[in-house]
Parts: sequence; C-alpha cells; structure tokens
Amino acid sequence: MNPTLTDIIRDGLWNNNPGLVQLLGLCPLLAISGTMVNAIGLGIATTLTLLLSNVLVSMIRRHARPEIRIPVYVLIIASIVTAIELAMNAWFHGLFLILGIFIPLIVTNCAIIGRAEAFASRNSVPRAALDGLMMGLGFTGVLIALGALREVLGQGTLMDNAHLLFGEWGHAMTIQIFPSEHGFLLALLPPGAFMAMGLLIAAKNWIDQHTATAPEPAADESRAEASETT
Repeated sequence: MNPTLTDIIRDGLWNNNPGLVQLLGLCPLLAISGTMVNAIGLGIATTLTLLLSNVLVSMIRRHARPEIRIPVYVLIIASIVTAIELAMNAWFHGLFLILGIFIPLIVTNCAIIGRAEAFASRNSVPRAALDGLMMGLGFTGVLIALGALREVLGQGTLMDNAHLLFGEWGHAMTIQIFPSEHGFLLALLPPGAFMAMGLLIAAKNWIDQHTATAPEPAADESRAEASETT
C-alpha cells in the first residue's frame, strides 16, 4: 500500500529522518556543521539535489531499463550536483570555498541514491517531489540543530559569517551570546561533532518514547465517561 501524503511528510521530517534515524550522509553532516551558516548552505544544496533527482528519476522510471537504472540515477544526481556547485561558486563564492569538497561529495550521499531507488522509481512525480523535499528538509533540520549547538558551545555565537549566505545585511544577523574566548573548543572539533550528534539522537529517542507512553486524550475521556455512567 502506498504511503499517504501525511506519512511521506512525517517520515521525511521525523519518523525516518535521514540524519537521526537512517544515519545517512553523516560525513558531511559532522564535518560541515561547525557553524549554523555552513549547515544552512549544505542543507539547501542537499535539499535541492534530493528534490530534483527524485523528480527526474520519477519522470524516467518507465523508460530506464532495470539493468542500467542505478548508473542512470547516479548520472542524474551528478549532473544536478555539478549545476548546484557551479551556481554556488558564482553567487556564494565565500561559502563555496568553506564547504569545499563536501559539495561535490553530495553525489555520494546514500540518502539521495536511496530515495531515488526506494521511492522515486516507484511513485508518481508529485509524490516523489514531496518525498525528496521532506527528506531534504529533515536532513537540513538536523544540520541546523547540530550547527547551532556546536557554534553556541564552541564560540558563543549564532549565525556567524551570515553575510556569506545573505549578503551585506547578513552582518546584522550575527548574535554574540558570550565572549568567544569562553567557548568550549571541543564542540568545534570532530569529537564534539560526534557527541552533539549523539545528544540529538538521544533527544529524538526520548521524545518518541515519551510520546508513545503518553495516554491518548480520547482514551482518557472515554474512561472518564464510563466511570461517570457506572
């Protein structure tokens, strides 16, 4: 049975989140998330790639022969990533230099080829587009949360270097929470990235368990009505 649109949205954003549940694409996720701006930049690039690749794979799903479908999907994803890389080099050159090799490495993100094979190749274009968008937004959300946590703990700021993404008026978006010399250096290093990621996964699991064990309001009301009648 095909999932409903609500299921697609919930899976992408929470239940089957690429970063917190599938644990795919962790290399760029952990390496780039030193600041919130870096996380937003990589998240936008990944979301665009997921959306466009899902749409194109769904469009050609009846024409690609089964034995060559995976090379065709990789060719589509590589073409999209190359176009995004050239666009970032032209319009966001400073951020492009910081993200570096992790932009072309989007091609190797298992979440993208996985969604193309598992979902886009078996569903219509609108459903594939929604799945790609939700998966991308879910991945971007994890990137932003991880970037914000590491940036605040490591250097006491939020949205540092925002001008690289938003232009000159981005200078006003930087928030200094405490002096940078009081920052926790470990948060900016690779071990800090793993620890912060572990905290996010633990928080999601705690929320899921708390939600699963919480009584449903409708059940409470029915039990209350039954006790009143008796």
